[in-house]
Amino acid sequence: MNLRESGPEPDASGLRFGVVAARFNEKHVQRLVDGALETLHRRGAAADAIEVLWVPGSLELPLAAKWLASRRPACHAVLAFGVIIQGETEHFRLVADQCARGLLDVSLETGVPVLNGVLACYDAGQVEARLGGAMGHTGVTTALAAVRMARLRPEQP
Repeated sequence: MNLRESGPEPDASGLRFGVVAARFNEKHVQRLVDGALETLHRRGAAADAIEVLWVPGSLELPLAAKWLASRRPACHAVLAFGVIIQGETEHFRLVADQCARGLLDVSLETGVPVLNGVLACYDAGQVEARLGGAMGHTGVTTALAAVRMARLRPEQP
């Protein structure tokens, strides 16, 4: 995987992370989670500093993210993963929009960065392109963003 970065390397050591993942389209979501966990570990996060919660679908991600962000001690960042693929109707857009809004609300309400790694795609080919294909790996980029956001916070929980 070719990942180009500029600036200091994100350091995850000493940070706590929560990961929420949707079981719907689980074979794809698992690859997002695997990429994120590998990245967090490679950047110094301890195995016992990461908690993963699986929920039924993407609409349940915001509530689970809020549970993790509200715990004490709270996570330094929460990563949310899901895969929503368009079917015969526009239902996928409703799910994606409400999921994104819910994740943003949790972040703003709690002050804990909540990173949106939910893919909303028109077909499986677009998903594959974002799981290590031509568009990179969303799990990896979401994990790197989580570390960077956690390090930007003026106060650590």
